[in-house]
Amino acid sequence: MTLTAVGAPLNIANGVREFARATPAATAVIDGERSLTYADLAGRAARWANALIALDLPDGAHVAVCVGNRLEHLEIACGTAMAAMTMVPVNPRYTPVEASYVIEHSGARAVVADAALLDVVGPAAAEHGLPVVAIDLDTADQDDRVRDYDTLIGAASDVDPQRQVDESDPFCIAYTSGTTGRPKGVMISHRSRALTFYQAAAEWGLGNGRVSLAVAPLYHGAGFAFGYAPVFTGGTVVMLRAWSPTTMLELASRHGVQSVFLVPAHAQMLRALGEETIASYDLSRLDTLYFNAAALPWELKQWVMSTFPGVDVHELYGSTESGIITNLRPVDASRKPGSVGQPWYMTEIRVLDTEGNEVGNGGTGELYSRSPYLMRGYYKDDAATTACTTEDGFVTCGDLVRLDDEGYVHIVGRTKDMIVSGGVNIYPREIEDVLATHPDVVEACVLGAPSEKWGEEVVAVVVPAAGGTLDVAALEEHCRESLAGFKIPRRWSTIDALPRNAAGKVVKRDVPLPS
Repeated sequence: MTLTAVGAPLNIANGVREFARATPAATAVIDGERSLTYADLAGRAARWANALIALDLPDGAHVAVCVGNRLEHLEIACGTAMAAMTMVPVNPRYTPVEASYVIEHSGARAVVADAALLDVVGPAAAEHGLPVVAIDLDTADQDDRVRDYDTLIGAASDVDPQRQVDESDPFCIAYTSGTTGRPKGVMISHRSRALTFYQAAAEWGLGNGRVSLAVAPLYHGAGFAFGYAPVFTGGTVVMLRAWSPTTMLELASRHGVQSVFLVPAHAQMLRALGEETIASYDLSRLDTLYFNAAALPWELKQWVMSTFPGVDVHELYGSTESGIITNLRPVDASRKPGSVGQPWYMTEIRVLDTEGNEVGNGGTGELYSRSPYLMRGYYKDDAATTACTTEDGFVTCGDLVRLDDEGYVHIVGRTKDMIVSGGVNIYPREIEDVLATHPDVVEACVLGAPSEKWGEEVVAVVVPAAGGTLDVAALEEHCRESLAGFKIPRRWSTIDALPRNAAGKVVKRDVPLPS
């Protein structure tokens, strides 16, 4: 007998299906005063699936989703998978022009959005004649072309259509944040994301019987991975509608949250509240914090560890294209400052120099990874996929790293951000980390500016601490304690806040150069 397949294919809807059978009365999601049990979530997801099918969309249709952190986001993701269709997240912060590009490029056949975001996605939907479904639609102002979400799913069957998809098919096409031009559509498979959910539950406690808080935006890859993982693995997820450090602490206290995923900017804003304010909240159940998306300066990480004693602090690194690549676990936090750890579960890495040779421990080069979490490629962009993928299946996103003597990974920058001054390679991350340790600096962005003499010169844009001033001489002296002279910034300026994308990463192209 020949077996063509072994076992059930992985599908992001399966976790909700399984716990709707096993623990139907358990709370799956809390959103303000609303909550859903697993039975509720599975039923509403099935209704959305059947409503999509009733729109007479083609098999495997792409559905644009412009929805914030609310319980509907989870049921839409699950139901779209039940319908064997593909979700295309649209950043609510996009302009209509940016949203139009994603909708057009992805070939979306329908749009679902918060009613408050119809101005973002509505023009492209109208131009292409796409059906639009809106959440919290004011029926008094309802456009005949826009359907009300609750009315639509209320009229649909709650019986799961059980449409089958191959686990290697994309459950979503996630468009990169576009820090270097037009965003690219990253195809993320059911297999990739389901395995991420299981491993995240094992690593950070997101699953059965546990309470997690969804802080990062669900329309972003990491935010969705860590916001949906709890319901895929039988836990409870609490929705934070919009970032606020005090609201985050209130929700964590009220619901006994145990695990929270944050980006470094969140930690900066928590610190600004003051330790007395933080201590006024009951965070006794909190046991896990994990950070991603941007560099977590060592000085800030030390503050996190001292302010939340007894809480495990993980620092991980990854990308939309490659998923989670490394994690620095709590046991190594103090002895490996500045590191993002070692390869995560089922992940292999290579670090290659400019000649394509592996650098080994102590070397610096471009990071490549291979794992089950890798993308299926860029949608409708084979050239870009080929450019970042090796013949044996390793993918790079252009990040430069240093391996220490034990093989722990330290991010030093991106290939495109590396500064070449007088023929010498300079890595901005190294300088930014040093500046972040100065008491008058909240954070800094180091850039390369054109120089007639050196080709490029190092410049720094600093976010000063409250009440702080830019004392260039003091900052230069601070840098000289840790950095060679050629790495000292030659020009300086201040900025109130560094521009960031949805993932919390600094968009360096939008940082104005010092004059």
